[in-house]
Amino acid sequence: MKRLYAPWRSAYLMDESTREDGCLFCRIAAEADADGENFVLERGRGWYTIINRYPYTTGHIMVVCDRHVEGLSDLTVDEAAELMRLSGRAERALRAAYGPDGINVGANLGRSAGAGIVGHLHLHLVPRWHGDTNFMSAVGETRVVSEDLGESYRRLLEALGALDQGD
Repeated sequence: MKRLYAPWRSAYLMDESTREDGCLFCRIAAEADADGENFVLERGRGWYTIINRYPYTTGHIMVVCDRHVEGLSDLTVDEAAELMRLSGRAERALRAAYGPDGINVGANLGRSAGAGIVGHLHLHLVPRWHGDTNFMSAVGETRVVSEDLGESYRRLLEALGALDQGD
């Protein structure tokens, strides 16, 4: 059996400082003054759009509810409308910034469904390109992300700003 070593992952897996008390998404919702540090791209009335720190692919965005709700059925009509509005803007920004061949959009409701942060609704937008699934994910249980998060943040902020010019 061959082994693929990814020693940089151990810093995340072993670092106690990455484990937070309370809800990470609630903390970020309350820290508007730290949007750049937290990679928050934009804020709405009850949601914010953020770059995933542990992305599946370059440009992986999440749209996160400000309040602690578990599922889509817990949303008010206004919250559901804003989720769709911000998700649409995130989609347009991803297409402008990266030109992906497709975008996966989804939510993991509950731990069994793969939710990393259980009980706090968020929607993932994951840009995809033809042939981007390779042996690294399937065999090596490692994802290759080709861009630094700071660069992703810059590119997506620029794309969102350009959307505002056209609105």
